[in-house]
Amino acid sequence: MTVTGSAPKPIRSGTVRPGVVLFALAMGSFAIGTTEFATMSLLPYFSDDLSIDPSKASHVISAYALGVVLGAPAIAVMGARYSRKYLLIGLMLFFAIAHLLSALAHDYVSLMAFRFLSGLPHGAYFGVAALAGAAVVPQDKRGQAVARIMLGLTIATIIGVPAANWIGQAVGWRSGFGLVTALSVLTMILIWRYAPHDAAQKDATPLRELDALRNGRVWLILGIGAIGFGGMFAVYTYVASTLLYVTEVRDAFVPVVLAIFGAGMTAGTLACGWLGDKFQLKAAGFVLLWSAATLALYPFTAHNVWLISIVVFLIGGGGGLGIILQTRLMDVAGEAQTLAAALNHSAFNFANALGPFVAGLVITRGYGYESSGTVGVILTLGGFAIWVMAMLEARHRRAGK
Repeated sequence: MTVTGSAPKPIRSGTVRPGVVLFALAMGSFAIGTTEFATMSLLPYFSDDLSIDPSKASHVISAYALGVVLGAPAIAVMGARYSRKYLLIGLMLFFAIAHLLSALAHDYVSLMAFRFLSGLPHGAYFGVAALAGAAVVPQDKRGQAVARIMLGLTIATIIGVPAANWIGQAVGWRSGFGLVTALSVLTMILIWRYAPHDAAQKDATPLRELDALRNGRVWLILGIGAIGFGGMFAVYTYVASTLLYVTEVRDAFVPVVLAIFGAGMTAGTLACGWLGDKFQLKAAGFVLLWSAATLALYPFTAHNVWLISIVVFLIGGGGGLGIILQTRLMDVAGEAQTLAAALNHSAFNFANALGPFVAGLVITRGYGYESSGTVGVILTLGGFAIWVMAMLEARHRRAGK
């Protein structure tokens, strides 16, 4: 594997314990994963309390996603020259304050504003955390390091989201955001205590980071995630509706299937960390084909609760694609490491908007909730087409040397 630019260099220090550092960083992704998915489950409660129509209240979720898309590149550009350790602490401090304000919101407008602010550190945190984690392990273990950080998000779908939902039901929706505030503070403490001190990037400038936007290889990798990941989100968004109106299960069984999805995503994250280290970008093609195949099964299993549970687990396994793409960006981004890493999460949030939007159009045409699987196949194969372009570009570049 050829590494270009300034991919994270391992920190050589006898006092650094990589496992503890990665756990500290993963706690931040656990907090972020909890709020990203739990807000959807808390929607009925804050819409009732604030007297907001549920369809209007869903804009609160969109406000968070917009904050992610805009905040990731902006913060990455402005914060590239600072120590990653202290930048991560600052991001989680901002995240904690924004969630505390969300818990205190008194109307629709203020909640919208605070959720937008809450989303701003999201992508930048994941991008900087990936670089910080990669710096404490050997070069050939970077993918597994990023995977362990991202495990926080996948485990949040199994533990954090149900916990926030349960607390929200028992105490009130505001306590769900309060839980995320506490998790953010805990993350700050862990990073302060265990993350190694790294020097500020004094030679980093906004213009140098923006050079990533002129790099065609960066855009190809981002395109794979922005389109290809849309397939998984097309299905995940409508899993609950499919279970209730097509499979016709009891309400109580829906969280179980969502947890099964989270378990699949956790397994896929671990597997993709290993695949990314061993096969680099080639592994992304395999994961995309896996996703397309499992998504194709979804419409045919939607009427059987046991079969759809198995397929949902397999679909979740494709959620580790981001690990492979994040590691690849470290190799092609040159000096613009921070911006490229953060943009990866902007791309996934674009996919999070694209998949449900396209699937929603098809469903409203009368094709049924299970048709989201077909939409997922098409989007995933679109990502695979971009992957083919990225592979051809890499082969052409090697041939020209």
